[in-house]
Amino acid sequence: MASGGFTRIPWATFTDQKVIGMYVRLMISVAALAMSAAPATAEYRLTVLHTNDFHARFEPISKYDSGCSAEDNSEGKCFGGYARLVTAVEEARRRAGNHILVDGGDQFQGSLFYTHYKGKAAAEMMNRMGYDAMTVGNHEFDDGPEALREFVNSVNFPVLMANADYSAEPFLADVIRKSAVIERGGERLGLIGLTPIDTHDTSSPGGNVTFTDPVAAVQEQVDILEADGIDKIIVLSHSGYPVDRHVAANTDGVDIIVGGHDNTYLSNTSDSARGPYPTMVGTTAIVHAYAYGKFLGELNVSFDDRGVITEAVGEPIAMDADVAEDPGTKARIGELAVPLDEVRSRVVARAGALINGDRAVCRVMECPMGNLLTDAMLERVKDQGIQIAFANSGGIRASFEAGDVTMGDVLTVLPFQNTLSTFRINGQGVIDALENGVSQVEEVNGRFPQVAGLSFVWDPSVSPGEGRIKEVLVAGGPIDPDAIYGVVTNNFVRGGGDGYTVFAIKANDAYDYGPDLADVLAEYIAGKDEVTAKLHGRIATVE
Repeated sequence: MASGGFTRIPWATFTDQKVIGMYVRLMISVAALAMSAAPATAEYRLTVLHTNDFHARFEPISKYDSGCSAEDNSEGKCFGGYARLVTAVEEARRRAGNHILVDGGDQFQGSLFYTHYKGKAAAEMMNRMGYDAMTVGNHEFDDGPEALREFVNSVNFPVLMANADYSAEPFLADVIRKSAVIERGGERLGLIGLTPIDTHDTSSPGGNVTFTDPVAAVQEQVDILEADGIDKIIVLSHSGYPVDRHVAANTDGVDIIVGGHDNTYLSNTSDSARGPYPTMVGTTAIVHAYAYGKFLGELNVSFDDRGVITEAVGEPIAMDADVAEDPGTKARIGELAVPLDEVRSRVVARAGALINGDRAVCRVMECPMGNLLTDAMLERVKDQGIQIAFANSGGIRASFEAGDVTMGDVLTVLPFQNTLSTFRINGQGVIDALENGVSQVEEVNGRFPQVAGLSFVWDPSVSPGEGRIKEVLVAGGPIDPDAIYGVVTNNFVRGGGDGYTVFAIKANDAYDYGPDLADVLAEYIAGKDEVTAKLHGRIATVE
């Protein structure tokens, strides 16, 4: 595709979030009105509405991405939930001309709604909202290809995954597509899906699915689509912001990338944004909308008659109290919640203050929730001669707010139904595991280790895999590479998940069938008058 220019709205700088929201809605409405009043030209306009990393947050959530009570919701303190998204999507469609609604993956996993219904409830809600397509996220494989197949059979739109060979997987071979074509306003749009290349490390796709380079996979599908005369191409990429920029820079013909996977927030109005919305790489517009249904992405794009973007403007719209909840959707979610309420409403403990489990913290440093969790794991098995606890930070999905902690809160923090695993390994294996754990800190990767029973120092200036781990102490003394240590982790990590292959290969006396990790944490905090967690200096960096 030939090069072309683009313009953006000259956003002002604000500090009040409600003012920002009002301004964004006003500017989008003005833009839509201007489009409808403009004289007929060769330009083609399209509004791309998008979500990503919803993670089964059917109900409203707090500012910490955990559960939000009905009382707090009525007081305007909550965000997201499908009922708000339904309203926001309907409003956006009314002000748009041609429009599509797409998802960047990871609808699965994250709350009791997924634990109980698997993909059935997500399929129902996505059909209700009228999605046009989604890509396969890594967590769509959490219950294997069979569960993904059931979801794909239940939705009314194509589910895409271009960078994988699944021809040998009978549950997927005839239902997943690498790309799809839909029509809007007399124009055909090509859609391509991407899934993380390391999905075998982070989920359970099975041995019949292999993942391939995203650049080559996208270019192959672009060439096929362009040969069919399609010059407006959108990639739905559950690959993370850095990969999206890499794909945009190294492919020819991609117009828009709708991203996901690393919970990136792009914005033109917020100081906390990772980059502008959209982020332009050449003539490719990249958009992300954080996660958990807190935002609805809305990108307005104009193409010339050659299919080149001439304008790309927009902003993620906050799903806050200013967005009314659709009554019918809210009622249906209430019906779906009935079987879950008895479990999740049971109070198991009381937190004296916020216990931070935010991914932006736990995936790069020691965090309070990581310490609480690993302490609970170690306490459970200490009479078995276990000295060290490992937890992958990617398994920690939320925080505990001050006040009552319910079983529902615990399951929001630990939604994956992982079991406690114990094994024995030499000290060098522990060091190698820590080396893996700090190997992708720059990508805020979920393999970052939270620990108990040991402490370590690492050097971020050293290249990954080249000796970042500088010191490891067990019980206050230096680790012995030749000595044997008892370790507890979860069955996902013990099996090699998140790159911990050393545990899969070198572990001895492994037992992977302990109690559910959520039950371990719930029982641990239930025995305390008031739950607290703080930093202990278990993880440090070289100054």
